[in-house]
Amino acid sequence: MAIPFPILITERLNLRKIVPTDLERVYFLRSNTDINKYIKRPPQTWETAIAHIQLLDDNLKSDIAIAWGITTKESNMLIGSICLWNFSEDKKIAEVGYDLDPKFQGKGIMSEALKAVLDYSFNQRGFETIEAYTDYRNIPSKKLLKQHGFIPREGKKDADNQDNIIYYLNC
Repeated sequence: MAIPFPILITERLNLRKIVPTDLERVYFLRSNTDINKYIKRPPQTWETAIAHIQLLDDNLKSDIAIAWGITTKESNMLIGSICLWNFSEDKKIAEVGYDLDPKFQGKGIMSEALKAVLDYSFNQRGFETIEAYTDYRNIPSKKLLKQHGFIPREGKKDADNQDNIIYYLNC
């Protein structure tokens, strides 16, 4: 039996499953130069966006990641996404990742979404540690993580991106 997708609802936001009808917005979020300034990702095409939506579904079914589309209560249009992924084998550690349309940045939206995902992570999924990898130059992301209690993990490096600082939060 399939586990129902964990829809998360906050004061202003709905965090819902990303579906094929979100293709245009997924493409935008994964290809916009402002959003992806600090992310090392190959150039995106419509095909890679379609494949990404399918991957999110596959990852959910195999319980190796959960990705939420962020929408406002007023509109079902995707304005960003937030995910838990890179689960440790024992499902005690997960990594959080996020992106947000620049038009919606600076309004506390990602903070609200992150709070809901952290609550879900620790209280419903039983994760003990959430990690976040962010570029040392990404001031808003570092500020967001610190605001939610994340601290830098000394001595751990991101082998794939030397510009990243690794933060963590224990439940």
